[in-house]
Amino acid sequence: MAGYSGFVIVLTMRRVVPDFLRSKFSSRESGFNRRDLFRQGGLLSLVGAFPAFSKVNSGTSNTATKVNSHGELYRAIGVRPVINARGTFTIITGSETLPEVKQAMDDASRAYVQMDELMDGVGKRLAELTQAEWGIVTNGCCAALTHCTTACIAGSNPERMQRLPDLRGLKDEVIIPEYSRNVYDHAIRMVGVKIVEMKERSELDSGFNENTAMVYILAGEGDTGPLGTQAVSEVARRHNVPVIVDAAAEVLTIPNVHLQRGATAVAYSGGKCIRGPQSAGLLLGEKNLLQAAWANSAPHHAFGRSLKVGKEEIMGMLAAVEMWTKRDYEAESREWQKWLDQIAAKVTKVNGVTTRVEPPEGLSNKTPVLRIEWDGTRLGITGQEVSKVLLDTEPRIIFGSASGNRPYNMASSVSITPYMMMPGDHEIVAERLYEVLSKPPKFQNPVLPQGQLAVIAGQWEAQLEFGRGSATHTLIFEQDGANLVGTHRGEYVSGDLSGTVAVNQVHFRSSQKIQGTRLFFEFSGTVDGDKMAGDVNMGEYGEARWSAQRHEYQAPRGVVKPVKRA
Repeated sequence: MAGYSGFVIVLTMRRVVPDFLRSKFSSRESGFNRRDLFRQGGLLSLVGAFPAFSKVNSGTSNTATKVNSHGELYRAIGVRPVINARGTFTIITGSETLPEVKQAMDDASRAYVQMDELMDGVGKRLAELTQAEWGIVTNGCCAALTHCTTACIAGSNPERMQRLPDLRGLKDEVIIPEYSRNVYDHAIRMVGVKIVEMKERSELDSGFNENTAMVYILAGEGDTGPLGTQAVSEVARRHNVPVIVDAAAEVLTIPNVHLQRGATAVAYSGGKCIRGPQSAGLLLGEKNLLQAAWANSAPHHAFGRSLKVGKEEIMGMLAAVEMWTKRDYEAESREWQKWLDQIAAKVTKVNGVTTRVEPPEGLSNKTPVLRIEWDGTRLGITGQEVSKVLLDTEPRIIFGSASGNRPYNMASSVSITPYMMMPGDHEIVAERLYEVLSKPPKFQNPVLPQGQLAVIAGQWEAQLEFGRGSATHTLIFEQDGANLVGTHRGEYVSGDLSGTVAVNQVHFRSSQKIQGTRLFFEFSGTVDGDKMAGDVNMGEYGEARWSAQRHEYQAPRGVVKPVKRA
C-alpha cells in the first residue's frame, strides 16, 4: 500500500484511549501527554528511580513550560530533548514509535519464546500483511543488508558461515551500479567482499561471473533507469544472482514495488516511515534467501551474531507493519499540511518573511516541506543563526536545513519537515520562529583582521591529532590574493580544497571521495611564517587539532609564490 510515511498520533489514540482522556491528548498544557501511555507500561517503575520524571506540566501557557514534559527521563541524566522538525534521521533517534508498537514491545518483554519459532511465526504474518513471499525482522536496515550478503555467500551452510569473513574459495563480489554507492554500503563491505561498480548498461552482462554473489541497488533516483532494478534483475536472474534493494526511508508499498520489478529482497528501516522500533529493520522477499539470512544472524553463532534483534523489537516491528495496513494516510497528509499552514501564517506576520511548500516526491521520506525565506540583512539574523538559537535555547528545535551566513551570504532560509512532529509541536515551532524573527538577538559581523596578507601558497605537511590516533596529510595551496584553492591528500584518498586567508587567519574546506561516501574537513587556524595550526571539524566524526609545516614548492605560473624565509 503506497501512502504517506508518517503517523499522526492523535488519530490512532482515538482507537486506544477512552473518550474521557481524548481531550487531554490534544493539549500541550495538560498534565497528561502522549508519553503517559508509555509510562503506564514498562517505564512506570522508573518514576521512583528518577525524581524529575514524576514532575508533570504545571499548565502554564508559556512555550518553554509547555514543551517536552515527557522528556524528563532524559533530563534526569543531563540530556536535553529536541522537537524534531527535521525528519527521520538516526542521529536524532529516527521516529517516535506508535502507541501500538510500545504496547507490543512491553507485552513481548513479559514472556520467553524460542527465537526460531518466533521468527517463523512473524515471517508468515509479514508475508500475509505485505503480500511478499516471506519476511524477517533485523537489527536495522543495515543489518538486513549484512545478513543478505552473508546469506548470498554462505547460504545455510554452517561450515561456510563459520569461515566468514574469510572468503577464499567463496563468491566474493557484489555488483553495485555507480549511482547506488552510498555510505550505507559499508554494511555490505564489512563482510569483506569486493565491490564491482557499473556505470553503463553495456557493462551489465560482462559484469557477472562465477564470483558474483549479489547485486545491491539503492532505491530512489536511478532505480528505474538503464541500471535500475528491473533492468538489472532481468540479467541477474539469468546468472542466478540475487538482487537486494535498499529502501530504508521509503514508505512500504503493498504489493511491493521493488519485488514487482524483479528484486529478490527489499530492506526497510523500522524506525523511519513505518514508525517501528528505532533498532529494527524489515526484510521482505524470497523465503529461501530470507531464511538463510536469519540463519546467518543472531541468535545463531555466525558472522551476524553481533547484529542481534530482540523479541521486543521483533514484535514491535510486526505491530508497526500491522498498523501500516490500517493507517489513514490522507488524514495524515491533511494534518501535516494544516500544521505547515499554521506555521506559515504565524511567521509571515514578520515583514519580509515568505514561505513556500515543496510537495513530496518519490517514495522516500514522503512528506511536504515548508521553506521559510527572508533577507538576513533586513531582519538582522541569518538562517544559520536562527537554527543555532533555537537549538541552543528552550524549547530546543532542530530544522531540516538552514542557509545564510555572515557577512557575504545573507539570503536566509530554514526548512521544516512535519511528518515526525507530534501534535502541538507545530504551535511551539511557529511561536518560537516568530519570536526570533521578529525580535532577533543582536549579531555582529565578524571583525576581519587588518594587516599584510599571509602567503599560503605551497606544499605543507599536516599532522592531524584525533581524539585517538593521528595521521599525516599533505596540503597543497594555490593562492590568488585572499582566495585559496588546492588539494588535500589524506592517507588513502585525495580531494579538492578551497578557502580564504585574512592576514594570518586561514579557513578552508576539503572533500574526499572514499568508497560510497565523502569525507568533509573544515580547517580553521593561524599562520606563522612556514607554520600553521588550528582546529578541524570533521562533521559526524567530531573535531581534531592540526598543525602544518611548509615544504619547498614550485608554484604554478600566475600564482603567488611562497616567500623564501631565512
